[in-house]
This record gives sequence, structure tokens and C-alpha cells, in this order.
Amino acid sequence: MTEGIVYRPIGVIRSRHREPDKTPIQPVFAEGCGGRVEVFPEFADGLRDLEGFSHLFLVYHFHRCGEPRLSVRPFLQDAERGVFATRAPCRPNPIGLSVVRLIRVEGMVLHVDRLDALDGTPLLDIKPYVERFDKIDTEKNGWQDEVDDDTAGRLGKRGFEK
Repeated sequence: MTEGIVYRPIGVIRSRHREPDKTPIQPVFAEGCGGRVEVFPEFADGLRDLEGFSHLFLVYHFHRCGEPRLSVRPFLQDAERGVFATRAPCRPNPIGLSVVRLIRVEGMVLHVDRLDALDGTPLLDIKPYVERFDKIDTEKNGWQDEVDDDTAGRLGKRGFEK
């Protein structure tokens, strides 16, 4: 086992989201939530060719998640679930993952939509979403299959409307 794994941010995410409980839960519920990904100058060369992609994976650090828990109550249900069967931020390694729409690249700034991260979130990595590799038709979605789409949409938006 590798001890002391250390990551350093490559940038910061800027959004209008200031409070966790008023932030859409997932990018699918954040349409119209635009924002910026500001990449630090030493990583600017890594942005080359990114404008050819419509969507990106943002990998980030949940900097305001609180203490890790192995059992949580997900937003879609009032039942305890194992944290690894959820997308809750209070994980042993508080790493977040969002698929956002890339609007445009301006120098070291990526303008994006469907942003569900809090303002000031440290960015760890950017990866292009590639339909050929990343689109998977699933057979089952665990406990999520118990929740209807209307309920998921209502709860996931947390009152946000574009």
C-alpha cells in the first residue's frame, strides 16, 4: 500500500454555488449552471487540443465535505447506504467527479455548463469525455433504480431552475 499519496491542484473551479445545500447534486441536474475552470499557468500547455471536445470530466477535491463516513443517507432516499454505493462527498478520499459541457476555451480558462461544484473547489485533473470509451448502457443501477426520474430531478436540482 502506498502511504502519503499527495496531489496538488492544477487549478480552481469558479461557480455561483456557495452553499452545498443549494447546489445541484449532479451535472445532469445543473443545466444552465455555468462557470469557469481556471487552470494555473504551469499547466496551460496541457490544455492544447481540448476545444475539440464537447464534454469533460473534472476531477476535484471536495474541500468542504466534513469528516469521512462509511455510511450515509443519500439525497434520493431516507435510508442508510454504504458511502461507496453513493456519490456523497464525505468519503475517505474526498475526490469528486463531474461531467461538464465545455462551452469554450479562453487561454487558461475553460467556460463550462452543468457545473455542480462549489466555488473555490481545487481542481485535480481534467480528462476529455469520449463517447466511444465512456458511454456505457447499464443493466442495473443498484438502489438508484428504486427512485423515479421525477423525484430524482426534483431533489437533485435543490430548487435550482435555469
